[in-house]
Amino acid sequence: MTLKQLENLIEIDQDITDDAYGTYYDKRTIEQLLNYGIILLDKPPGPTSHETVAWTKRILKLPKIGHSGTLDPQVSGVLPLGLGEATKALGVLLYGPKEYHALGRVHSLPSKEKLDEVIDLFRGEIFQKPPQRSAVVRQTRTRTIYEFEVIEQKERLLLTRILCESGTYIRKLYYDLGEILGPGATMIELRRTRVDQFNETDGLVTLHELANAFALWEEKKDATKLMTMIKPVEYALSELKSVIIRDSAVDAMCHGAQLAIPGILKISPNLKKGDVVGIYTQKGEAVALAESTMSEEEIRDATKGYAFETKRIIMAPNTYPKKWRTKPTPPPKN
Repeated sequence: MTLKQLENLIEIDQDITDDAYGTYYDKRTIEQLLNYGIILLDKPPGPTSHETVAWTKRILKLPKIGHSGTLDPQVSGVLPLGLGEATKALGVLLYGPKEYHALGRVHSLPSKEKLDEVIDLFRGEIFQKPPQRSAVVRQTRTRTIYEFEVIEQKERLLLTRILCESGTYIRKLYYDLGEILGPGATMIELRRTRVDQFNETDGLVTLHELANAFALWEEKKDATKLMTMIKPVEYALSELKSVIIRDSAVDAMCHGAQLAIPGILKISPNLKKGDVVGIYTQKGEAVALAESTMSEEEIRDATKGYAFETKRIIMAPNTYPKKWRTKPTPPPKN
């Protein structure tokens, strides 16, 4: 199975991969997935995101787990978790769109025409000032509301769906909605249903389900259920453009080297200078996140030079053999 982001790439050069090193992204063992996997957790209302991560660490007996996109304690829904080295890839999800379903109450019953008119005012770019209880500086900023619709209305109760830019405060959105409608509005319940490309229909996992699956593996060595709950880290990078590199370039990048032209095998079409890309082995393993310093045309015409600047290393060093040279240490001066 080929990753979506590795389809229809432009071939720059050819090479073969050595199966003695690395692992095809979809052939990882459960032990490898616990270090290079992501879980789409269905966060329950009540605990903070950090408490939820702490509980997951105890369940999976892992020292390192991170989350992408903090949810307030009372909010439920999609909370992507990165396991082990996969925590390094979660940052790309922070900038993607978020979708919420919100249940709220308006303090007076507006006409359908009035409600539609006011909601339309909140589509597009809006100004928002974070609420007093927030983790960021309370400065007015702009956020984009891509979609805002009323799914169902029962008298003064509204069930709405909001697709918005990351960093939008939905509770504040409801407060502002009520201010324009007149007497006010209050959000009652909020659920996040999408983080970037991940939707709640993509197989969310509860803490209880995760604990049962881990116990089944630990006690009976049956990893079947647990493996269905952990997705390869590469899935988190599916919306980025991609670059496939030679085996000989992998370990150098894992030690912080920049990617030069001779190490490139394939690139995404329409690549532009400044694009953030995912760097992959020929087996589809994520190596790093990098920023392009050349366009597609420049890479195809070049024979030397650095084409990508490494921004975040995902793969652990020494996964592939060292095939790069270092400058010899000069002898000490007398």
